[in-house]
Amino acid sequence: MIQRRTVGIVGTGQVGTAAAYAIYNQNLASELLLVDQDHKKAEGEAMDLMHGQLLVGRVTCRAVDYDALENAQVVILSAGASQASPDESRLELLKRNADIYRQIISELDRHAPNAILLIATNPVDVLTYISQELSERPQERIIGTGTLLDTARFRALLGNHYGVDPKSVHAYILGEHGDSEVPIWSNATIGGQRILNETVLGRPWDQETMDGLYEQARNAAYEIIERKGYTDTAIGVVIARILRAILEDQRAVMPVSVRPNGAYGIHDVALSTPCVVGIEGVAEHVSPTLSREETSALQASADALRESRAGLDI
Repeated sequence: MIQRRTVGIVGTGQVGTAAAYAIYNQNLASELLLVDQDHKKAEGEAMDLMHGQLLVGRVTCRAVDYDALENAQVVILSAGASQASPDESRLELLKRNADIYRQIISELDRHAPNAILLIATNPVDVLTYISQELSERPQERIIGTGTLLDTARFRALLGNHYGVDPKSVHAYILGEHGDSEVPIWSNATIGGQRILNETVLGRPWDQETMDGLYEQARNAAYEIIERKGYTDTAIGVVIARILRAILEDQRAVMPVSVRPNGAYGIHDVALSTPCVVGIEGVAEHVSPTLSREETSALQASADALRESRAGLDI
């Protein structure tokens, strides 16, 4: 029997809508089910998407309640509260989002217990950890988008610097999707040639230049938000990429937010390491050899994430 590809999206704000558009435009799902507290907003987004079928292909788009997600293979979570005021602390905002996720996970465990959950709401690493704590489904079936977006930005900047397609650049940013993330220079390559301390395509290694490229990748969200008020387009494409890996059982290696389960000496936290992603979620963990400094920085990133959730009642 040919299986319908049913994908749910909880939250039709900027990110959820961008993800829906990317998924729709790439024809990854045969059915897109949109859930939002503002049901009319979800209806409007579903109607708008449906009108492009002539150009994209037949995709059913509907605004639904949680009980309609029963047959969804993947549910994307992009719902969450935004900062209520400039005076609201990060912990206060995180507590509000944790309460929102407590309700969402309860509904999904009840109505879509077999779906893989793909977490996109920030702070994505902490909310991935919280979702794993709250849900009854196996941890490997709850994945955060993690540093795949940071890695995409990083490779795009490196590709531009060396004058090659970013797909020809192999380099990761790991750890937190945030300020403590870690660029992995020790095994970064172009065409199999190491970048670190080498001359590649006529461009010699320059530490100051490379630090600048990393900082551009790390600070990109701040720069974009300053200009347009939010980020949505690239993360929408990232969500679609992870979804494709799952639905097509690609077993693609990508940096997504999961629990390392002891890799690099890290426990009890979710952050990004390279993982094999396929039909069952995270199938395996890949633990590339890192330098001593990179390992230490990754452990510090884990410490920062544990500290950020201190005070939460999970």
